[in-house]
Amino acid sequence: MKNAFAIVTLSALLSACAVAPQKQAAEPAPSATAPDAPAPDTAATAVAAVTKPDEKLPAVELTSELFYKLTKAELDFKRGQWQSAYVSMMVLAQQTRDPRLARRSAEMALAAKQGNEALAAIRLWRELAPDSDDAVQYFLGFSVLGDDLTESEQVFAQRLNRAPPQARGLVMFQMQQYLLRAKDKAAAFALMERVLAPYAGMMESHLVLAQGAFAADDKERSLREARRALELKPDSELAVLTMAQVLGDVDAVGQLFGGFLEKNPGAREVRAAYARLLVEQKRYDRARAQFEAILKEQPDNPATLYALGIISVQAGDPQAAEQYLRRHVELVQRQEDGERDGDASKAVMLLSQITEERGDIDGALAWLERIDSGDPRIALTAQLKRAHLTSKKGDLEAALKQLRAIPAVDPAEQAEVAQTEGQLLRDAGRGAEAYALLADAIKKFPDSPDLLYDFALAAEKQGKPDEMETALRKVMEAVPDNHHAYNALGYSLAERGERLEEAYALIEKALSMAPGDPYIMDSMGWVQFRMGRLKDAEQTLRRAYALRNDAEIAVHLGEVLWQQGQRAEAQKLWREARAKDPKSDALRDTLARLNTSL
Repeated sequence: MKNAFAIVTLSALLSACAVAPQKQAAEPAPSATAPDAPAPDTAATAVAAVTKPDEKLPAVELTSELFYKLTKAELDFKRGQWQSAYVSMMVLAQQTRDPRLARRSAEMALAAKQGNEALAAIRLWRELAPDSDDAVQYFLGFSVLGDDLTESEQVFAQRLNRAPPQARGLVMFQMQQYLLRAKDKAAAFALMERVLAPYAGMMESHLVLAQGAFAADDKERSLREARRALELKPDSELAVLTMAQVLGDVDAVGQLFGGFLEKNPGAREVRAAYARLLVEQKRYDRARAQFEAILKEQPDNPATLYALGIISVQAGDPQAAEQYLRRHVELVQRQEDGERDGDASKAVMLLSQITEERGDIDGALAWLERIDSGDPRIALTAQLKRAHLTSKKGDLEAALKQLRAIPAVDPAEQAEVAQTEGQLLRDAGRGAEAYALLADAIKKFPDSPDLLYDFALAAEKQGKPDEMETALRKVMEAVPDNHHAYNALGYSLAERGERLEEAYALIEKALSMAPGDPYIMDSMGWVQFRMGRLKDAEQTLRRAYALRNDAEIAVHLGEVLWQQGQRAEAQKLWREARAKDPKSDALRDTLARLNTSL
């Protein structure tokens, strides 16, 4: 067993010296050699087995002394004595002229996070193996981090000069990636200019300069280089994508992509980028058209199907979303386990949601059963959703039992389970239990903004507005851009008719953070109504209802119209609200307050 260990140490850790099989050395091994070490010819046989036949390496006799020094260096390194191991290996590399030992020296220095020593070893490696691409790449990776780029510039110029014309563009992009790490961006860009000067007729040269100028915040130069690249090759997708990056302006980028696609309808990368841009602008119909064009060319592309499913959800077309997502899941499940699309479980979650919104709770649960993800985040989300659906079916106790069986170890996960349990209790009308549970949970997890937010809502339901406000203020302090907290406090004040100017300011701030949110618009309309600004309230609530025909928004808009004498339309809205939510507390309270019925 000791012999075997020595051979593995030599061959696996060192890749060893290149040796021709030799007869056993005449002199005995040094007295300090490890007990039971193999004879040199045995070690040489092991070395030869891992040596590539076409490697140009020096023929070095693996004497017992050399074997001992190699093994000792490795054992020293293993014990944490990196410096002695590094020095020994460097000396042996210089003596034997074997580049693999220089490489091993560099690896030792890198593992010990010793940059200067690593660079010295890499220089020796390059000297011993001048044709080694690995040695060059290691060298460039380190040398660009230093203050003097002269040596790097020479290597970059040589690589470009020696590269075949068809591969030269790739070498340019590799150079750019290296220089992105340089400390002195101006010096790195100046280096690029000098090295690329002989290749001014190549589109790639100008793309690299455009990217370099962009990284150095020189937008004017970046635009100039990107335009030149497009002039040299007007049908280049890479050139137009670079131009889009440096333009920055969304409308200008949209025009650029649109014009390019008219001339180059088969440019899939540009079309996909254009579609993503349209999604960011919430122009879902136009984005959908672009993804559908991509799908025509690649009808079985899971990523495109997933994108179309998401867009259809955003556009309020659940039927189309379901078709796309079902097809996405079907395709992904045909793939080998190791190649499965990471969006598959997310698609199944969305299909469960769509099925739930259609009123098919059993179908939604069936979708959740199909989730098979190694991602703990997705697995937890599925378990929480399963409990929610079980409760929605009318079996709250079973849902609570499912939640309490979740093996949440992480404090954040435990807080999320508690939050879900509180929501289920509140939705089931057991508000006092929800309040007590969440009050206990925030003592255990005081740093959870989501838990604090839910506790605030539970406190309000229990007639504890001061506790609600305290909790929401903590949420605002912890997460200053949490528009839900500002909206909730503003709406609560408006609902109680208190501090209306402050309520208006809070909701206005929430709306500035999420200008398209119909629920915040509803809050704004409601505070305007409380302030006596009926026309403003009507206008705001009509916009909100057009975006989301929610029952509570309908109830609020109906009351505003009722107060303005438009009672027939108010009754119509309330009937719509009752159809959407027959158990609506807001509708019941409003009708009772106004002493009317439907």
